Amino acid sequence: MIERRRLLQMGLGALSVSFAGPSAQAQALYPVAAEPAVASQDDLIGTLIDQSTVTAAPPRVLSLNNLHTAEKLEAVYWENGAYVPDAVDALNHVLRDYRTGDVAPMNLKLFDLLGDLSATTGSRQPYQVISGYRSPATNRLLAERSGEVARRSLHMDGKAMDIYLEDVALDRLRAAAQELGMGGVGYYPDSRFVHVDVGPVRRWRGS
Repeated sequence: MIERRRLLQMGLGALSVSFAGPSAQAQALYPVAAEPAVASQDDLIGTLIDQSTVTAAPPRVLSLNNLHTAEKLEAVYWENGAYVPDAVDALNHVLRDYRTGDVAPMNLKLFDLLGDLSATTGSRQPYQVISGYRSPATNRLLAERSGEVARRSLHMDGKAMDIYLEDVALDRLRAAAQELGMGGVGYYPDSRFVHVDVGPVRRWRGS
């Protein structure tokens, strides 16, 4: 049973907290130098961070609205110095590949990036999610349709999301993501979203 203090609001239909095993370890979204190894979700969930800062650190909350499934979730995904397993499972479910139903573990640093981005912009709105996890089959389909979809996308590794915020101008969201310097930032003004990932730091503009 998911604890209500950790999952604050849900509109998920039949929520499932099970997820598939790790996706294929694809390389970065665009050709770059090899990135440092990042701890897996299983390595980080439930592990305590520096105990001296635990009592002072506030819980981390993430709010999402999946535009394709109409699922909404606000979850406390980190508290008392550790990632919260049931909340992380619920976030993974909302960010699944809606075309295939495949659920995969998202990189936990991506959740931290989104939290920092909300704080930096002062947003009080949930992230509007255009794309989270993509299965290899879905990514291959999209790459065949558009030259702007990388064949080795970080979406397949659970390291990327395409998002926007209703109370933050898109160019401001892009600028804030770039200022954080936590990974790649793609700006798509015509399609009205910003791509963020926890791969190597880089930036680009699409349509």
